Amino acid sequence: MCFSAAANFTGSGVLGAIGVMTLTRVKHRRELLFASLPTLFAIHQFTEGFVWLGLDGVLSPGVTHAMSAAFMLYAQGLLPFLLPLSVLLFEPDARSRRRMLPFLAVGCLTGLYILWALAAYPTQTFIKANSIVYINPATNNTAVAVLYVIATCGSLLFSKINAMVIFGLANLAILLVVMAVKRYAFTSLWCAYAAIASVIILAYFWKSHGLRPFKYAAMA
Repeated sequence: MCFSAAANFTGSGVLGAIGVMTLTRVKHRRELLFASLPTLFAIHQFTEGFVWLGLDGVLSPGVTHAMSAAFMLYAQGLLPFLLPLSVLLFEPDARSRRRMLPFLAVGCLTGLYILWALAAYPTQTFIKANSIVYINPATNNTAVAVLYVIATCGSLLFSKINAMVIFGLANLAILLVVMAVKRYAFTSLWCAYAAIASVIILAYFWKSHGLRPFKYAAMA
């Protein structure tokens, strides 16, 4: 995230509160993974707070490397798989769930490639213009970026649930802005602002409490 470790830790605390409130509104196990996204983003931002401390010289290089690897593991390796999976599980009927399968497949393959790349090639982490930059030579290319966007935003945009579409549009807009303004810090900034957009998830779970759970068994 921008600015400092304090910004990440503060943001993590706010997101953690949003995550807890969201999880209290869950009414079916199929909703759990999607409802967990704000909490996962909170943990993710907390992790980057330690990356900031390391780059500021407060922590040892070993700890800094471990925290950087943990941040990248979720941001690039797991999120492209977890997000479409969470949408697929939440979709109310079999037809809409089948619509998520191509995005899940793209996310799975993209995530596996990125996990291999993160293990095979060293990731550079440094501060530039008040943002953290993560550079891995095997993942910093247009093809991987396009597949990543298809998996993470595409699944949301094709959801049958309006709130998920809104969440997808917000993330896509954030992505385009970050790419235009600070492309070099894309991984850090997009994850930060996507985390902030998690308030949309809370709003949906709060407002739709009386409409859920969907009749999954009846619509399978």
